[in-house]
Amino acid sequence: MKIVIVGPGAMGCLFAAFLSKSDEEIILLDKNKERAGLIQEQGILVEGVSGSWHGQVKTSSNPADLVAADLVIICVKSYDTKEAIEFAKPLIGENTYVLTLQNGLGNIEIISEIIGDDNVIGGVTNQGATLLAPGKIRHAGIGEIVIGKSDGKIPVQLKEIRELFNKVGLQTRISRDIKGLIWSKLIINVGINALTAITRLNNGRLIEFEGTRRILREAVTEAVRIAKRKRIKLIYDDPLAKVESVCEATATNISSMLQDILKKRRTEIDFINGVIVRQGQGLNIPTPVNSMLVD
Repeated sequence: MKIVIVGPGAMGCLFAAFLSKSDEEIILLDKNKERAGLIQEQGILVEGVSGSWHGQVKTSSNPADLVAADLVIICVKSYDTKEAIEFAKPLIGENTYVLTLQNGLGNIEIISEIIGDDNVIGGVTNQGATLLAPGKIRHAGIGEIVIGKSDGKIPVQLKEIRELFNKVGLQTRISRDIKGLIWSKLIINVGINALTAITRLNNGRLIEFEGTRRILREAVTEAVRIAKRKRIKLIYDDPLAKVESVCEATATNISSMLQDILKKRRTEIDFINGVIVRQGQGLNIPTPVNSMLVD
């Protein structure tokens, strides 16, 4: 299997490093030629919960130099999804599957608009990683990956991806309801990400203070109201308890949105809390807390 990972950020490097343990052809696609050259030379350096180790991967900054891939994994920020797919288009043939493991809602739709929806796979991951330097990451948390197609079908290629991921140590399963899973993760991010970015608090501290805990709960409640109206089945019975338990389980984590703020980078707010605000407007459901967080 020829696999191209688009985006050399924390998650892109994490998946490239793990997949480099396989016998498959793994290529990390980076639009920055100098950075691609550096990662090609040094490999990917990993530290953290999976130990200190090194993954050697091939890199490229020009997709036109490569032939069609069997699998393209999109690991860029949600606001760069369209540009990333257009960039990687020379690699996407008739039989190429495209997997998104990104935050937020709307990535599957953006990819499908460009290449059609037949070969698009959605996914959520609870793996955590922090980019320390180009090609150097801290593996901050181990978690399950769940993949699936929007139509609920399970083609043989989906099973092959699951087997490969499990083989290299990325615990993966398939779901027939990937939409419900993406919404379930979205609701957790709605409660945590923007609030950590604004307050500069680690995840666990959000529930230590009455004020931040109340904002978290109200933001989540608004999102759950919309999910219920849309008849989306969440994977947990008590969303508020779930979000608070995630805060506890990832107490020392610096959320991805807070990392972006600290590095003065654009955030994915439009694809997380912004989605809740837009959906609320369309359904006539008030979302004052999410609106304030977005603003």
